[in-house]
Amino acid sequence: MSNHSHDTIVPFEGSEQSKKEQVASMFDQIAFRYDFMNRFLSGGIDVYWRKRAIKELVDLKPQEVLDVATGTADLAITTWKYLQPRKIIGIDISEGMLQLGRQKIAKLLLNNHIELEKGDSEAINFQDNSFDAITAAFGVRNFQNLEKGLSEMYRVLKPGGKLVILEFSKPRKIWFKGLYNLYMNIVAPQAGRWLTKNKDAYQYLNKSVKAFPEGETFLHILQQVGFSDTSLKRLSLGICTIYCGRKRAS
Repeated sequence: MSNHSHDTIVPFEGSEQSKKEQVASMFDQIAFRYDFMNRFLSGGIDVYWRKRAIKELVDLKPQEVLDVATGTADLAITTWKYLQPRKIIGIDISEGMLQLGRQKIAKLLLNNHIELEKGDSEAINFQDNSFDAITAAFGVRNFQNLEKGLSEMYRVLKPGGKLVILEFSKPRKIWFKGLYNLYMNIVAPQAGRWLTKNKDAYQYLNKSVKAFPEGETFLHILQQVGFSDTSLKRLSLGICTIYCGRKRAS
């Protein structure tokens, strides 16, 4: 598996821990403010992005869905709201994020429908061909080995199943780029520092978005690990992109 430069971008420079351990620890630290930061930093538009991503699965009517890097379960909850599958399982490496997700799920009385488990996206603890659909929102950017994580998603997806990934990307329009860079370089890390006392986390967000192999490059990586029928849709002037791929029906 080839490494991508993005795989080497870590939250805490100079730390002895692996990227995976650092990411888990970073999310444990900012979990308590994570949902608020998402709404605040995106002006609430992240809610619309998730809805758009889940729309990609409407025709498929999936019954078993895996949400990878589920965090506080926002995408899992959105999936339930629009698709009502039989079972949604969310996995994440940050126990802090999962605890918050479980509280949200309990409050919405969705315990019978959504289950959160601690799990590594690069060694998914399920049999081959287990899920009709796999989703991931703002998670694949944090993988220690991107191709390994995507290969695992491919493995546990049923033939004919669909993958939907929502990930940050960089805008292309010149006039908007300057504003966006100002925001990502200065506003987000500052807000992160004030609100979570953790500037590293939001600087990492910026660096990891910059290094991520987005657009056609990402579709090419999806194809390399086996996905077919790949496509992308850019949202909100390209700040965010939905990527889709399928596992060929055998």
